[in-house]
Amino acid sequence: MNKSLRTVFTGSALLAALAATGFADPVVSRLTPPSLLFSTGVNGAPYISRFLPNQRFDLQATVKPDSGQTITSAVFKVDGVVVPGTVTLIAATVSGLPANTVSPTLRAYSNATPGVHTLTVTATQSDAKTVTATGEFQVIGITQTGRKAKNIIVMIGDGMGIAHRTAARIAYHNVVMGKALAPLEMDDMPATALVKTSSLDNLVTDSSPGAACYSTGNKCNNNQEGVFPDDTTDKFDNPRVEFMGEYLARTTGKSLGIVTTADVFDATPAAFAVHTQDRNAGTGICDQYLDEAVVKGKLTVLLGGGRKWFLPATTSGSARANSTDYVLPAELTAGWGNATGTLDANRDLIADFQTAGFTYAPDKTTLTAQAASATKLLGLFSLSNMNVAYDKINGRRNVIPAGSSQTVVADYGFPDQPLLEEMTAAALTVLKKNANGFVLMVEGASIDKQAHAMDAERWMLDTIEFDKAIGVAKQFAVANPDTLVYVTADHECAGVNIIGPSKLTNSALTTLASTASGLTLRNNVTGGSGFPVYSIDADGYPATMDVDYKMLIGYAAGVDRYEDWLSNPRPIQDSQQPFVGTAPLNTYPADQAHRDTTGNFYITGQIAGTNSAGHTGSDIPLTATGRGSSLFKGVIDNTDVFFLGMQAVLGGVAN
Repeated sequence: MNKSLRTVFTGSALLAALAATGFADPVVSRLTPPSLLFSTGVNGAPYISRFLPNQRFDLQATVKPDSGQTITSAVFKVDGVVVPGTVTLIAATVSGLPANTVSPTLRAYSNATPGVHTLTVTATQSDAKTVTATGEFQVIGITQTGRKAKNIIVMIGDGMGIAHRTAARIAYHNVVMGKALAPLEMDDMPATALVKTSSLDNLVTDSSPGAACYSTGNKCNNNQEGVFPDDTTDKFDNPRVEFMGEYLARTTGKSLGIVTTADVFDATPAAFAVHTQDRNAGTGICDQYLDEAVVKGKLTVLLGGGRKWFLPATTSGSARANSTDYVLPAELTAGWGNATGTLDANRDLIADFQTAGFTYAPDKTTLTAQAASATKLLGLFSLSNMNVAYDKINGRRNVIPAGSSQTVVADYGFPDQPLLEEMTAAALTVLKKNANGFVLMVEGASIDKQAHAMDAERWMLDTIEFDKAIGVAKQFAVANPDTLVYVTADHECAGVNIIGPSKLTNSALTTLASTASGLTLRNNVTGGSGFPVYSIDADGYPATMDVDYKMLIGYAAGVDRYEDWLSNPRPIQDSQQPFVGTAPLNTYPADQAHRDTTGNFYITGQIAGTNSAGHTGSDIPLTATGRGSSLFKGVIDNTDVFFLGMQAVLGGVAN
């Protein structure tokens, strides 16, 4: 097959042509950034990879040589012009590739010209044969149209679909004679859109690409964040895409804040600051917060759980390990200007943050006392995921589950944890000190985690906690009208929907749940009518979720479980907690199949082989307020959210 024919065909079209003519090698099997042109041979919209003017990203290909040959060089061209810089031939280490397969890589490329650009790679083999492949990417122009947003507050309710929002509204504000008595804070916003959520490689996204699309404007594979897929096994060397925080720190001097109720290494927070193909590489992820995000992305606030990654490996409760750490290759550090990193399981990361100027808050009391004076703020309020709102609130109310001697938060060892609205207020207190503005991502993480657990009362309370944090952000936007606030999710979790009200009072339901068996419980509970009434306690949260004729929740993406429709006094075990295998945490229900077993009402789920309800591919709602919120409307892709927000901050809006 001649060189000119190789140039015409790209991606799967090239592979088919080669197979038809009996030639299988050499061939370019991957071209990054991803494009339909390379993958299918058809050019045109939708453009898979899109970037801001001068947003940095890596160019890479995977080239398989003929048997017995090697690839000696490669050249990237954009619109026919050779891209300057060093192209490194990285060994492709994914199993199943032919010997001597390489990934030519050119780091930290950027393009200032809006429009669609053609990308080609030409690789030369040791016998002088060449192979060329073609793809494309788009640079999205920024229109200077009016007043710009100085600050962006991104509120992500992890796993929060339409029904999660609806259920929280009912439990928080009630419905009387068919009318909700008040909107949620996230309801009371002038702009609304629906967001499509698929990742680069899956109809149903996980949280890593589900959040990274908002921070980079690009799709990535499930379990990956801030990177495109590659053909190496290294967890931290993938082709990178510059984050919103990195870009705005570099171009406008804005700060970055990350607030979550999860472990800070978790997918959504990390997707705003960390580049990795493995969302579980906790040691390296948390090291990268300090070694890269603080330096390059002006990370100024980091609040959540996850202390286990910051403690030296010799400390009780630490999860640090060399196996989840990194040493970056020299070509990557040279291209991006990063620190190389070291395998340092015994690093005291809290001390290193403090050396870098961070005030450290281990609990709510310290957070409240220190936020006003801090210029940088690190808060780690538990060893792993923070306790959920249901248990934090019961801890403050001193509600002790039957058979226990202390509250759930005391069982976990962290009784003084802040609520999300308190963390958000502290973050804004610090971030507003930067006259250039900031990006703040706030995650209500356990909406998702408790939907996975099919614990309706806990995810409803976490949605209400998240909504209160949105209220704090909205108040800031009122006082600072050059602020854009948008609320969305990374995906929907569990296929949640509202079955309707129960037929029974709480007393009757409690009695029936302890005496009935099997379908008797279902037949006597479901199918009620009217409206349940939830009362609000002095602390601003529902006094109880076990009200008469309570709301019943179903799960379209659920797993096998027992159900009694009553609130669970304890959450199921969290495998990420370092002491989950010791008392008292090992006495908690192991999973949904070991909870609510008294009435023996067994529900067969739709997902087999797991004890966790699944994400779904449903569109999710987005609501927005503040400077630039009018840009958000219609049915949009999750990557569109990034570009709309950046238009608001870089180009402004007319109204």
